[in-house]
Amino acid sequence: MTIIITAFERSPDGGKGLARDTRVRWALEEVGQPYEVRLVSFRAMKEPAHLALHPFGQIPTYEEGDLALFETGSIVFHIAERHAGLLPDNADARARAITWMFAALNTVEPPILELATARILEGDKPWSKERLPLVEDRVRHRLKQLSARLGSADWLDGGFSAGDLMMVSVLLRLKSSGILDGYPSLADYVARGEARPAYKRAFDAQLAVNTGKPPTG
Repeated sequence: MTIIITAFERSPDGGKGLARDTRVRWALEEVGQPYEVRLVSFRAMKEPAHLALHPFGQIPTYEEGDLALFETGSIVFHIAERHAGLLPDNADARARAITWMFAALNTVEPPILELATARILEGDKPWSKERLPLVEDRVRHRLKQLSARLGSADWLDGGFSAGDLMMVSVLLRLKSSGILDGYPSLADYVARGEARPAYKRAFDAQLAVNTGKPPTG
């Protein structure tokens, strides 16, 4: 059965890989599964047909036969469970990789998203100058903890896994802020993720949608 995912017709980031369909594309590329992409406009995302797939009117969604999923964590977890390449065979290592998926989405990403909100949507508020340093401190606290745990290792727990895919995807949101540069081991960790051929294919495919140029890979 053909896998179909949805993505922005025009991504707000212009194809820089920050839209969440990139995470799903990356997972599918890592496990070698072909897929099709149905592009949706912001208007179409709020219409009944899309809301039947994603009740909150967002992207991406995942369809495979009668199965329809939403939320990137759930979709990537489903892909990793169904196809070899993103979860270890050992049961304990598998459980740890899944734990890192949850940590990326539930512990590391929230303050990073809060920072984006503070800078982009609240930057003109009179209280922004006082609030922004507090938000940045929360991000740095998480990065310090994560950096200490990663140490000198290439990946979070042995070989590359779905946990790393999600964590790198989350940390990529910080590249333009300059904050990640203060944690060289994490900056190198993200660079290793970006260097993976599967990530490059996913990134190029998403960029092509927004630039109108065919992928280079």
